[in-house]
Amino acid sequence: MRYSKVTGWGMKVPDRVLTNHDLEQMVDTSDEWIVSHTGIRERHIAADGETTSTLSIDAGKKALERAGLSPNDVDLIILATSSPDHFLPPVSSQVQHGLGAKRAGAFTLTAGCTGFVYGMATAHQFISAGAYRNVLVIGTEIISRFLNWEDRTTCVLFGDASGAVVLEASDEPGGVLGFVLGSDGSKAESLIVRGLGSAMPATHEVLDNHWNYIEMQGSVVAKFAMRTLSRSAAEAAAAAGLTMDDIDLFIPHQSNARLIELARRQLGLPPDKVLVNLDRYGNTSAAAIPLGLCEALDSGRVGEGDTVVLASFGGGLTYAALTLHLGVFDASSRYFSLPIAAVRQRVRSAAVTVSATASALLLPLFTFARSKEDDHSK
Repeated sequence: MRYSKVTGWGMKVPDRVLTNHDLEQMVDTSDEWIVSHTGIRERHIAADGETTSTLSIDAGKKALERAGLSPNDVDLIILATSSPDHFLPPVSSQVQHGLGAKRAGAFTLTAGCTGFVYGMATAHQFISAGAYRNVLVIGTEIISRFLNWEDRTTCVLFGDASGAVVLEASDEPGGVLGFVLGSDGSKAESLIVRGLGSAMPATHEVLDNHWNYIEMQGSVVAKFAMRTLSRSAAEAAAAAGLTMDDIDLFIPHQSNARLIELARRQLGLPPDKVLVNLDRYGNTSAAAIPLGLCEALDSGRVGEGDTVVLASFGGGLTYAALTLHLGVFDASSRYFSLPIAAVRQRVRSAAVTVSATASALLLPLFTFARSKEDDHSK
């Protein structure tokens, strides 16, 4: 059996920082409101000339250098993004060329904020099947180019960034241990850019109605997150024969501090086992998970022998979670055999589902942004 291990990682964020106080000068909002409702204090915004491909190339180069690989060692590049440079050509090919990875295949994966976790699961399949040995997985977004900076319900939330990891084949147990992927297309329009696609090509009407920008029904997305974030994390742990008690660090999608806190409580994790960095980056969509993973590795918060769970939700609506072990995984260290863990997980999943439902009914709604009916007073 071939295992897929993380051997390199790298991140790139634009130099320009946009603070909440800067936004106060641009739109009817306040630092106090943004922090109290989202947990975000600042975000990085791409400068003129910075694109999804340039950020991806920078992050990818760092990941390859740390892995000790040359671009010609790369067999496949998977680039997760919802904000490519162009609709054609695929931005993944631009990145492949920019890296000089002449032997590599490349494709772009679009699954909203969950794209990077989808990409990791996909890369693992290529490696475990024996098709490829070295796969570069990148999550990059320049969401700022698709924001209506007059819409206070969305423009305060997002930032730009890129994160990349190298997955390498190994004969030793470890790396990706289990994952879960999910989708609910019935709620697709709750997070959408209506125009510019084949259903609604670019026209004056599209531009006049701002249909070329992101629209979000915050309450719908928040309820979806409450149902799926903690549940998918626990299921990904169970897929590896573990429980969340065995996890050293939980890296959730960085969208809203209240949603992360709710998931932490539902999973029974102490605060020091949950990574939160959205205060400095905002919601960077498909870049959020690799950004968190890179920071955790660079800071030494996790390292050799640790196990992390990555969990995300977003456009589609989609959700995804993955259990990742760093180093060699000793299967005998599992507290439960796979069948017993599966039984325990079904019980825990039921409890989490009940908890999430109760939260939706009894707790204040954890929205990403205040509804348009809110007076939004400073």
